[in-house]
Amino acid sequence: SSGINAEWPLRPGYKAYFEDFYGFCESLGGTTADVMCPILAFEADRRAITITINSFRTDLLKDDIENLYPKCGKLFPEGLKFLKNAEDREEVRRICERFGAYKDLYTGVGDGPNDKTLEDKFFEEEVKMLALSFEQQFHFGVFYAFVKLKEQENRNIVWIAECIAQKNKNKIDNYIPIF
Repeated sequence: SSGINAEWPLRPGYKAYFEDFYGFCESLGGTTADVMCPILAFEADRRAITITINSFRTDLLKDDIENLYPKCGKLFPEGLKFLKNAEDREEVRRICERFGAYKDLYTGVGDGPNDKTLEDKFFEEEVKMLALSFEQQFHFGVFYAFVKLKEQENRNIVWIAECIAQKNKNKIDNYIPIF
């Protein structure tokens, strides 16, 4: 679809920034690297999975899709090769289940009224990782975590406001708790 294709030119720039930021955090070493690298690896994998799913039913070539993937994360390099060739959401699920860190990612994901979306599961996992960064001392990861948790707090406020505006109060508690 054309809406998705409009985003593609922006992603390679983000990919370069992201890979550089990952490398910078890695080069700092110490607690900053210990905290930030797993968070950024998760973000890289989330982006790769999202790019794969959003590329279905587009005219993008497999090599073009692969070039959008960040070259870091737990799926790099083997998992990204599998993702590049995925043909549908179910295949993406099977690929994620092969990797220990993402084995439970799809648990509870579905289309039912009480099911969560894959995006919700990503946000929940991200919040857990970001909250853990506050348990360490003397590192820069807390600043990143603070900003990212504020972003989630904003998403939660928007969700609650939308539920109220749409008079759909039975879903008001479906936000992602931060702490």
